[in-house]
Amino acid sequence: MNIKTVKYIKSCVSLKDCPNTNFPEFAFIGRSNVGKSSLINALVDQKIAHTSSTPGKTQTLNFYLINEKWYLVDLPGYGYAKTSQNTRKQLIKIINEYLINRKQLYIAFILIDSTIPPQKIDLDFINNCGQKQIPLAIVMTKIDKERKLIIEKNKNAFIDELSKSWEILPPIFMTSSTKKIGIEELLKYINNILQTS
Repeated sequence: MNIKTVKYIKSCVSLKDCPNTNFPEFAFIGRSNVGKSSLINALVDQKIAHTSSTPGKTQTLNFYLINEKWYLVDLPGYGYAKTSQNTRKQLIKIINEYLINRKQLYIAFILIDSTIPPQKIDLDFINNCGQKQIPLAIVMTKIDKERKLIIEKNKNAFIDELSKSWEILPPIFMTSSTKKIGIEELLKYINNILQTS
């Protein structure tokens, strides 16, 4: 898929603020500091999402219209401890509202840091999405930031943990934003969904 146009539409703090259209939506979410903004920028091949050394910057649902046909939705990160309890509760509410109730959502891409062993917060989030029948795929990030053996070990450990709860695993993509590894595969996956829907 060629990304020809990328248009920022709006940032929303609740479901009722979201664009009133029937365009398919592909959402991106992950634990804070997982490299979400870098991945989004690599996907559209331009800087639209704000990358920061301070995790937890995204606190709204951010809608970008791609090729005048579908929305890329940048969701707030989860699990960032330095935000206030009220802010965390509000973000969780926004995320859950969107993922559970947004009819235009085609796939939620859940980002996982491939350089570290499986984290309970990620596994719980994925399993909760599965229980709520939210369509999802897993994107392992930063595969260029650690030795291949470590990446493979972490991936296999993650699959082993997921297999305890899942009969059929969600699709898993291995990516590097800086080296553009896996970016084309992600775009093909989105394109295939768009063509078959």
